Amino acid sequence: MKKADFSLLLSTFLSEYLPNIKNVSSNTISSYCDTFRLFLTYCRDEHRFSIEKLSIEDLNPDIIHKFLSWLEIERNCSISTRNQRLAAIHAFFKYIQAEKPQSLLLCQKIIDIPSKRKSKPVIKYLTAHEIKIILEQPNTSTTSGRRDLVILSILYDTGARVQELVDLSVRDIRLDYPAKVHLTGKGRKSRIVPIMGATSELLENYLGEQRLLDPGKQDYPLFCNQQRRRLTRAGVTYILKKYAGQAATISPQISDKVTPHILRHSKAMHLLEAGVNLIYIRDLLGHVDVSTTEVYARASTEMKREALEKLSTVKTPNVPSWTADSDLLSWLKNFGKGK
Repeated sequence: MKKADFSLLLSTFLSEYLPNIKNVSSNTISSYCDTFRLFLTYCRDEHRFSIEKLSIEDLNPDIIHKFLSWLEIERNCSISTRNQRLAAIHAFFKYIQAEKPQSLLLCQKIIDIPSKRKSKPVIKYLTAHEIKIILEQPNTSTTSGRRDLVILSILYDTGARVQELVDLSVRDIRLDYPAKVHLTGKGRKSRIVPIMGATSELLENYLGEQRLLDPGKQDYPLFCNQQRRRLTRAGVTYILKKYAGQAATISPQISDKVTPHILRHSKAMHLLEAGVNLIYIRDLLGHVDVSTTEVYARASTEMKREALEKLSTVKTPNVPSWTADSDLLSWLKNFGKGK
């Protein structure tokens, strides 16, 4: 008789193994929860599985393949999202291998399901002049405008991911020369990133204005919203899009769909164009491998080629916890909200 072991294994995986053994970030765990919430919904609605009675033995590679297709077709997910969901499933079944050796063959078959290849997107970035126009938009006669200018300046100057920015606390800032910011990125890997003098000056004025220079405020969030809570990723994105929209009225080539990651791309491209070694750019961006950073070099070469081709055609003009909640889907949905 099959044992309904899926719920116990999944809850242990999410609430004990990932945070305590693998030291995975809360954001990653939340993403994994979303994956399994969708997966269980799919199993219930499409295969009529009883979630409370679900066993590892009920699953097989065919179900996983169909789930991935369902994500793309029914939910219109991108290939990147599809691959992220598969990565979460892979991680879970790697965990199960050690917990249930008798299911080793099943786990191996699911782990062997490959990610789907996708075409490499064109890297979008802004020129230094376009960055300057955006940075000129905040109204520095207001407190919120001065805060927004600091946010945009640090986001660009450090090449930080948006989550790295919102996670910053006062203790992560060092204003003594040379000024620098301590960023914590994916996998809780940290790095020290220097900031330019102008950004350092803006930041020092901001800390003074917000009364964050007191020794007892080292653990305060660096950036807060109007409710005095830590600024969110959505909040930073909103701020950037607002000023990008204003900049677009001045310079039409600037899209009002600028994202924080485009500022990160812009910083990397500007460093590359300035002749900075890829190794240094890798370290500044927090990439694990330089091969990830090489995409900027390839993009730069491709853009130069396209520019030359255009030039050649130009004609010279005339002059909670599992035990407290028996509903697994509800538990997954609410897991991590209190963290």
